[in-house]
Order: sequence, then C-alpha cells, then structure tokens
Amino acid sequence: MLKLTTCLGALALAACASQPAAVAVPANLVPAGERAVERLGARGVQIYECRNKVGGSGTEWVFVAPEADLFDVQGAPAGKHYAGPHWELADGSRIVGTAKARADAPLAGAIPWLLLSARSVGGPGRLAKITSVQRVNTAGGAAPATGCDAASLGRTERVPYTADYILLAP
Repeated sequence: MLKLTTCLGALALAACASQPAAVAVPANLVPAGERAVERLGARGVQIYECRNKVGGSGTEWVFVAPEADLFDVQGAPAGKHYAGPHWELADGSRIVGTAKARADAPLAGAIPWLLLSARSVGGPGRLAKITSVQRVNTAGGAAPATGCDAASLGRTERVPYTADYILLAP
C-alpha cells in the first residue's frame, strides 16, 4: 500500500488538519506496474443537480461535474480539473479519466477516493504519459443531504471540496 504522509499546500487547512498523519491508500486504488510521477492539489466544487430518480419515484442529487483549480506541491497554480473528468495543465497537456475503483473516504462528508484510468487527449507535456490518476485525501464535496424535492427539480448545488490527485505512469 502507498502511504501519503503530507497534504499539499494548495489544500484547505481543514482537509490537512483532519487527515490522519499517514493514511494508507486502499490496495484496490493502487495499479500494478505504475508509479507516482506527480501530485496535484485541487480546490474547487463538485456540482450536483436535483433530478427525478431513474426507474423509481422521488428525487435525488445527481453528480454533474467537478470544477477545480489545480496546484503543484509548492502551491503554485498548475491547471484545472473539469467535466469529463479532465485534468488540464498550462503546458497544453490534458488527460481524460474513467473510474476503475473507489473506496470510501476516511472523512465524513467527503467524496470517495478513486482510481481512474487516464489517456492523453491534449498536446505533449507533463500529462501526456499519465495512465492512471488516484483521487485521495478528499474533504467535502459530497452531495447535499437535503433540499432535493419535486419543487427543486433542476436546481444545482456547488459543494466545496479539496483533494490530492496522484498522477501515475508505468
């Protein structure tokens, strides 16, 4: 298991302060034959929309997209994270991910930790050779617990979150 022992400078203090000193990344989120090549901190929102439940009665909050700024380990702006999901850096490199595995976050109210497969959809640069992304050290971002009913259909909520994205390659 990979151990993450520090929060990135870009993350909100609450996210770092509330994480245990060393949180083991669950084995199902560690791809064989790949190594961490870069860490990016994210600070932004998870966007949800109130919709009718698929195949049932009632309503529910449905995840729509992330919107976040990305920061390097020194806290300097590095790029953005948005629907797709995409990660895009200032050098023009961009990847899109597909969820492969998930694990519940250690913090209550935090979005799950994820392993995503990734492929380049941009120019050459820092992201061009990335094949997987781990989303870990999450804080916030979970769907609202209330406020989605028939009168609220179509309403969106932007829930603040922070996370670390670990970029992996063979």
